[in-house]
Amino acid sequence: MTHAAMAFGLALPAASAVADANPLVAERWKTRPVVVVVPTAGDALLQRVHAALQEPAMREGFRERDMALYTVVAGQGRRNGKDLPASSTTALLAALDLPPEGPATFVLVGKDGGVKMKEGADVDLRAVFAEIDRMPMRQQR
Repeated sequence: MTHAAMAFGLALPAASAVADANPLVAERWKTRPVVVVVPTAGDALLQRVHAALQEPAMREGFRERDMALYTVVAGQGRRNGKDLPASSTTALLAALDLPPEGPATFVLVGKDGGVKMKEGADVDLRAVFAEIDRMPMRQQR
């Protein structure tokens, strides 16, 4: 809050509204969000992620590592298949400094809320599990 805003008891609504709407804040210390941003539903990255999660071993690995899947397709956000409000999608993208239309981007966020991996369409999904398994919080289990 600026000094003038504090003096008059005014909040800065734009900044606080975005922070309040950011769904990654609620995930902190609970899950490891994976955020997949693509320009279209037919994007190869999105198809690979969905196909991988159909494999029982990958699905179990995802669950075992406390991961949550966020997808943003042409600006429409979802968490684990459920639609997000537009304000949450906007805040999510702003927090990760990603444009809503892509390019295809894969982001792994740690339980601490920090970006641990940011890759393009050619991300190796098994390498994502290996990266998580090297994380201190994962090793403390």
